[in-house]
Amino acid sequence: MKKRVTGLGGFFFKSKDPDAIKEWYKNHLGIPTDQYGWTFWWKDKDGNDCSTQWSPMADDTQYFKPSDKQFMMNFRVENLVELLKILKEEGVTVVGEIEEYDYGKFGWILDPEGNKLELWEPIDKAFL
Repeated sequence: MKKRVTGLGGFFFKSKDPDAIKEWYKNHLGIPTDQYGWTFWWKDKDGNDCSTQWSPMADDTQYFKPSDKQFMMNFRVENLVELLKILKEEGVTVVGEIEEYDYGKFGWILDPEGNKLELWEPIDKAFL
């Protein structure tokens, strides 16, 4: 396997009031937020369209479980199925099952400190 992580896919964090915090970032930092937060669009070194998501989530979200942390990072990966197999063989805790959508495949792992990490094999053209 050549590549594992190819970029930052997103940063998700808990907020007492996600709508208010999105409005604050919009008003004070000029971030054009929507219902999900903000999608940063960029090009990779080969000129392909890519995205990174920034999203405040409700304090009581269950999406970060089993982690009790206030944030979750999402990493873009090249081949999710193969990577999860290798990570499992390396003793990394894999959480749940792979989920597939028209914009990519998702899998989850825990780092040694209990941070849940989302791994995303993206299909960026689904957003264009």
